[in-house]
Amino acid sequence: MNTTTEKKHRFIGFSAFMIVLFTMPLGHAVMIIMEKTLEKSYLTPAAFLVGFIGLILAIWGFYMKKETPATFAGLFGGLLVWTGWIEFTFVYYAHRYNVAPLMENGEIVTKPEYLILMSSVGFWAIITLFYIFSARTGCLFYTWIQKKLGITRKDGALHNIVKNNSITTFMETNMLLWTSYLVLMFAYDDVLLGDRHPITAFIAFGSLAWSAYLFYKLMKIQKIGYAIRYAIPTVIIFWTFVEILGRWDLFHEIWVEPMKYSTEMIIMFIVMILFCIFLFKTKKHTK
Repeated sequence: MNTTTEKKHRFIGFSAFMIVLFTMPLGHAVMIIMEKTLEKSYLTPAAFLVGFIGLILAIWGFYMKKETPATFAGLFGGLLVWTGWIEFTFVYYAHRYNVAPLMENGEIVTKPEYLILMSSVGFWAIITLFYIFSARTGCLFYTWIQKKLGITRKDGALHNIVKNNSITTFMETNMLLWTSYLVLMFAYDDVLLGDRHPITAFIAFGSLAWSAYLFYKLMKIQKIGYAIRYAIPTVIIFWTFVEILGRWDLFHEIWVEPMKYSTEMIIMFIVMILFCIFLFKTKKHTK
């Protein structure tokens, strides 16, 4: 493989990483803009519509024969469902039942919707048990756990899940976001650890090291669809590190004030679109 081809393959992985990375702050920004600009009577229907669009995207991707468009449909469908149907459901019930936010020094450090999100850990555990003890998903992390537990050696223990790029990406996105939020919320809980606890610091820098390793592996991936799917855990694990740094007030999270930093948010969106265009053009030229 010549140097030019190697650089091109690395840029595929880098582009995939940047696309998924920009969805993190942009997703936060969309949620905050909706909360700030829409009246309460319109917010819930708007959130439902966002989630419904995500569902339609994922289902549309299910019928796509091409891997790359199907993967993108699953990614953005998953993000929209997470924002519209999951996060805003917690927002709705937190406000409906007047759940108080977590305050420190007169400032909100954890919004009420994220406090009640912790109560979903049982549902998360049930779904995770299914993926580990019953399904052959192709997820490298689940496969590693299955090997360590000896599940792969037991005949008939695991069943193949029919792989569909859109639905696989959709589920991967939502499960990883869910896991990340739970890890962060339990780490921040002063009854358990607290945001300044050494274990929380270990989670932060462990996530940085893990994501760096995944990024190194990502740079070797040549297939665009697979690169996007591999970038999802890489970014979400890295974003765990970013979230904890923000919790420590080591930098200013501009995405929590999208109207104030509208120029920066627009630039992020444009750059993300440019990376998407690059990947689709690369796919077209490699046919």
